[in-house]
Amino acid sequence: MVVFPDHSSAWDVQSVADLTLESLLPVIESSEITDILIVGCGPVFVDEPAGLRDGLRKHGIVLEWMDTGAACRTYNVLLAEDRRLAAALIAV
Repeated sequence: MVVFPDHSSAWDVQSVADLTLESLLPVIESSEITDILIVGCGPVFVDEPAGLRDGLRKHGIVLEWMDTGAACRTYNVLLAEDRRLAAALIAV
């Protein structure tokens, strides 16, 4: 699921192996309202795919990578601070 402050949308990513810049197109297309993308990589932390951070940075989006539980908590904290963010969450 990809979550924005005002809506969410389904996401076909089931694991980190499925995660690409193309799979994050909804976030990239909203780069004018999104400064931070929090990615929840599943129930346990694993390394992010190569090139993902740099690819998002080219669109002005900072990547915060963590397990999904931590991503949900961090999203709520940053949302309360009125940050411009989105979360892409792999189910646990």
